[in-house]
Amino acid sequence: MLKILGKASSINVRKVLWTCAELNLPFDREDWGNGFRPTSDPHFLARNPNAMVPVIQDGDFVLWESNTIIRYLAGQYDGRHLYPAEPKARARVDQWMDWQATDLNRSWSYAFMALARQSPAHQDAAAIEASCKEWARFMGILDQRLAGTRAYVAGDTFTLADVPVGLSVNRWFQTPFSKPALPSVAAYYDRLAERDGYRQYGRNGTA
Repeated sequence: MLKILGKASSINVRKVLWTCAELNLPFDREDWGNGFRPTSDPHFLARNPNAMVPVIQDGDFVLWESNTIIRYLAGQYDGRHLYPAEPKARARVDQWMDWQATDLNRSWSYAFMALARQSPAHQDAAAIEASCKEWARFMGILDQRLAGTRAYVAGDTFTLADVPVGLSVNRWFQTPFSKPALPSVAAYYDRLAERDGYRQYGRNGTA
């Protein structure tokens, strides 16, 4: 059985859990990370020298990096409906997954740590304001995209791209600060909540 190493509250672990739900793929999960077994443990470092969750072990195959993991799972376990083989369709999925991992992630980092995690090291008012402004700018890009598709981020159907982006949308709504109205993002948020995997691992009260 697939083994997932990482605590269930981690946004990156939740990508893997949600993808498993979409694939009807059984797994065994072990708690690793802050508050559980430390990722500095040699047992963990032997699997991921970066000391980061998640890590999967599929038989004798070990893999880390959450977006890489979910791409692998879709490829290995008949997930063509999530990650199409046709090059242009796949590139569109990859584009939005990579955008979430780079531009969107960077924009929210300071604000999320300050406002959701209450990190003492992230309490500079000007930096919080700048991060919130940049986060809103990128969410506006997502809103424009969803206004065009009227469905999902890569097009008419749910794909692997909606896993990281959907978790990011949950983080947006769960972080307490004044937000602009983004009607297409709000409709997308509700659309995703129709999916069992998202209700369990995405829109579950965890940012």
